[in-house]
Amino acid sequence: MPHAAAARDDQPPPRILRVQEEPRLDVLINNAGIFQCPLMRTEDGFEMQFGVNHLGHFLLTNLLLGLLKSSAPSRIVVVSSKLYKYGDINFEDLNSEQNYNKSFCYSQSKLANILFTRELARRLEGTNVTVNVLHPGIVRTNMGRYIHIPLLVKPLYHLVSWIFFKTPEEGARTSVYLASSPEVEGVSGKYFGDCKEEELLPKAMDESIARKLWDVSEIMVGILK
Repeated sequence: MPHAAAARDDQPPPRILRVQEEPRLDVLINNAGIFQCPLMRTEDGFEMQFGVNHLGHFLLTNLLLGLLKSSAPSRIVVVSSKLYKYGDINFEDLNSEQNYNKSFCYSQSKLANILFTRELARRLEGTNVTVNVLHPGIVRTNMGRYIHIPLLVKPLYHLVSWIFFKTPEEGARTSVYLASSPEVEGVSGKYFGDCKEEELLPKAMDESIARKLWDVSEIMVGILK
């Protein structure tokens, strides 16, 4: 089955823009991410974490919705983080023009992933296209490369990561589960961890905030109809 998956921020993008050559699209996994980087901006001028972690997924998914619908039953998977709990959607400064806090901006972008998923699920009702969101846990990748670790502490950090962090394969299991398991056929708008549905905080289920974020995101990426 052909599928499309977003690239990590340190790799060139896959052949997404030529997806029109494919007759169908069964699964889209939005997995691009950047974690607590210094203040940087995308080529379009967006704060990097909000741009990569949310707006990129939002735009890509919307561009592919027609093909996903025509390929139904199809699935969309969005990778978020447990750290969404420490974020809020700051509509007064979404692009960090007034202030930048790298931890808050990461959590804001991960909360945006969940709100986007839930609003998209609402919009896709009756189309046989499902969308779910997950947290992968703490995975041993280079996502933490912008976090400063004192030289003397690094050996201990690496030891702890090898003992307690998930391998990339383990971290990907819930994404693969949501993309392919018959157990979640027809399930949409839910939040998962370790291949099980989990509860969300009320702020991640606020329908009015989700709709407002959708509308603002449409304007930011230029697809407002």
